[in-house]
Amino acid sequence: MTTMMTAVQLAAGEIKTRGVQQWMLDNIIPLVLLAVALLLLWLGGGKGDNAGVMRRLAGVVIALAIIGLAVSGLGVNVGQWLAGLFTG
Repeated sequence: MTTMMTAVQLAAGEIKTRGVQQWMLDNIIPLVLLAVALLLLWLGGGKGDNAGVMRRLAGVVIALAIIGLAVSGLGVNVGQWLAGLFTG
């Protein structure tokens, strides 16, 4: 049934291919985030080092913000906004 459904979708032009970048965004990044979260909980949470976990989490949030800027292409706009803060 799945093969027939796929053939019908292909014939109707409904199946679209995506690039490697989109595949990575859909698959690799969520898996890496899950692995980082589990690692943080395992390393710090088991020992009761909640402050250490939060320090590491701050680094993860900053890294996610940088990835988000790189993927969205809004880095130029953010740079112009920051430069506008210091120039008249």
